[in-house]
Amino acid sequence: MKSNYSPAFLCLISLLSFTTYAQNSLKGVIIDENQNTVSFANVILLQANDSTTLYRGSVSEEDGGFLIDDIEDNSYILEIRFVGYENFVKKIEVKGNTNLRKLVLIESASNLDEVTVTAKKPTISRSVDRITFNVENSVLSSGNSYEILKRTPGVIVSQGQLLIKNRPADVYINDNKVYLTAQELQQLLEGFSGENVKSVEVITNPPAKYNAEGGSILNIITSKNLAVGYKGSLNASNTIAIKPKYSVGTSHYYKTDNLNAFASYNYNTRKDIKTDLGNITYFDPMGNVASIWDDEFNKETKRESHSLSTILDFTLSEKSKLSLSANILYTPKADSDIDGRTEIYNPQMQLDSLYTTDSRLENEGDNLLFNANYSTSIGENGSTFSAQANYIKYNDDQTQDLLTQYFSNSGNLLNNNSFYTVANQDTDIYTGQLDFTSTIAGLASEYGAKYSGIDSQSGLDFFDTNSESRQFVNSLSDEFNYNENIFAGYLSVAKDWDTWSIKAGLRGEYTDIEGNSASFGAVNTQEYFELFPTVYLMHTVGDNHSFGLDYSRRITRPRFQSLNPYRYFLNENNFQVGNPNLQPGISNKVLLNYTYKNKLSFDLYYDKINDAPAILPFQNNQNRTLRSVADNLIYEQQFSLDISYYDYVTDWYYLYIYSSIFKMKNEFIAFESENQKVNNEVTSVYLSASNYLTLSKDGTFSGNLTATYSPDFIAGSYDFDEPQYGVSLGLRKTFLNDRLSATVNVEDLFDTYNIPLRSNYLNQDNSFFAMPESRSIRFGLLYKFGNFKLRDNQRALEAVEKERLEAQQML
Repeated sequence: MKSNYSPAFLCLISLLSFTTYAQNSLKGVIIDENQNTVSFANVILLQANDSTTLYRGSVSEEDGGFLIDDIEDNSYILEIRFVGYENFVKKIEVKGNTNLRKLVLIESASNLDEVTVTAKKPTISRSVDRITFNVENSVLSSGNSYEILKRTPGVIVSQGQLLIKNRPADVYINDNKVYLTAQELQQLLEGFSGENVKSVEVITNPPAKYNAEGGSILNIITSKNLAVGYKGSLNASNTIAIKPKYSVGTSHYYKTDNLNAFASYNYNTRKDIKTDLGNITYFDPMGNVASIWDDEFNKETKRESHSLSTILDFTLSEKSKLSLSANILYTPKADSDIDGRTEIYNPQMQLDSLYTTDSRLENEGDNLLFNANYSTSIGENGSTFSAQANYIKYNDDQTQDLLTQYFSNSGNLLNNNSFYTVANQDTDIYTGQLDFTSTIAGLASEYGAKYSGIDSQSGLDFFDTNSESRQFVNSLSDEFNYNENIFAGYLSVAKDWDTWSIKAGLRGEYTDIEGNSASFGAVNTQEYFELFPTVYLMHTVGDNHSFGLDYSRRITRPRFQSLNPYRYFLNENNFQVGNPNLQPGISNKVLLNYTYKNKLSFDLYYDKINDAPAILPFQNNQNRTLRSVADNLIYEQQFSLDISYYDYVTDWYYLYIYSSIFKMKNEFIAFESENQKVNNEVTSVYLSASNYLTLSKDGTFSGNLTATYSPDFIAGSYDFDEPQYGVSLGLRKTFLNDRLSATVNVEDLFDTYNIPLRSNYLNQDNSFFAMPESRSIRFGLLYKFGNFKLRDNQRALEAVEKERLEAQQML
């Protein structure tokens, strides 16, 4: 495997060795009269001789702590502001590093009455290595987590995948990766209420702390109950599409001085209809049309699922915390009835013959994710140590009963064939990570180590059922065992000045892989070590302009099931096959950003992936088969210019517009076309507009409207055969002083989001059109009880404080 480094990597050595002169720091912890910490309070440091001049500023963290660096010895006025409390003002002397310890805020007399929290618009903030989409208690929080991700800035949904910069994104929850397929991820997040989501971090080029594997990251940050007491909620929804879908759930928060507990449960039952259309034009050796095959598959799925999420945060001491969490998804039933029809035509489009396929699929599966995290502060300079362990257990059992019947063009039965399969997959994933952070003389550093291991066993037993009894067929059965071990270490440093921020990191990963297919007697081993540098630079000019530059080197490892050489048949002429010789892809990514007034943003982006893993369809014109092969592209690259605008048009109308002009290109080997090299490229745009509206003076009635459009796109050898566009809208009304909320959401209003894909080059011409239920209307109810109006991190900031907070986040 090649190890090609971008020239930008040479800059990393000088950045990692960058040093600065020493300065003083000021820190403390903000609490209220009940000894509860106060998060997100504005901490302002003013010159004592000129109290109108801002010298430094900060915002308290979730534990109430704050830290201000680069302070000269002098006299200052410290001012702390937070909604619902009297302003805290104190004159202080700074001589060397200063610890003010606990600072108590007094509740404002004008705010002793119960505070009504109303839905607000989602907001966007930018830091040196990510964009944060704040959605807590917004008009989006009434839906589920998947709906929030679909509306997150820069996220594109295509063929059921979440994309950033036109590449599949990895999803994390509280910095823990979710190891699920796109369909399983959607199922999990649809059962996780949006009320539990505080924000979504969009990390285009992930820093060294994160795994080098994968693309961009969507990190879901869950809400915290910051006030002592209990609160809970009940929710229910009914989705009307071609078939009905129902969901009920409940969430509960409880906090004492030393315990913060959260639990949520959701039950989903649904029926889904999906129609797939396919077309293959087969050619003779002279390049003339030999036959045309038209497929239609109709699939009806009945599914039940239970999802449970829990978080227990223990405060062990003033410096130490222990967090335990679990996400459990159990699907006792996912049964599908599939009927298919394939019509075979001659070149004159006269029916030659046809065959039908009737299939019954029965699935049962569970996915268990457990996490333990310990963190503690070390010394007096803000250093921290954390240890984290994760265990993921995935199990899926499936049976399939399939009958194929062959008919003449006059409808006479010619032959039939039937089989029965039993498949299972059992996967265990283990991860352990140690992280250290420290700040010395204003230079923040992170370093740590991580181990991750995957142990997966999958099998398929094939039975011929054409006779009275089932006959086991060894040649069509398989067992595949996969083991992966990754050992990683990383170092990252960051420094902030008045107008500059810089962050650089280096991650090294050693990978050891073994895949063993019993039926093929093939053992595939891979062993390699790679380095992955990251660099971020951000510069602000005045209050209105900021510039950013990012670079990262990353790896895309093939999914372990793609390494299995076994053939999975959709029908007798259409199958998928893995490739034990798949190699990981190595990518280099560069992003240049300019932002004006934190509301208008321009991103110039480039990436190139050598040996990108992909699924490529190849039709065999002689045998009349279509196989989808896991293989490496020679390369895949793109250029894009992304323009985003986000601001309050009025005090009741928040607008977010995202546009991307991009050119994508890939090159691959055409195995059924004499191994010629083929280029597939497209120049296109993606447009999205999201409108968030407050429709009543008291803020209890709100709505959102989102529209997307893209005329063309490519994926491997496929490209869009039609433009893709969609319109979605939602309304939310609260009652009973915000205790009860009712929502209506419409997805894909005009039923235009599904589009056909086509692979057409040389002697290949095949297409498919997947049509799941994309248009739906969902009615939802949410009822809150308990002390849900206790002051916590769901309270909106006053306008002036919000501006200062956004300004601080830009530094």
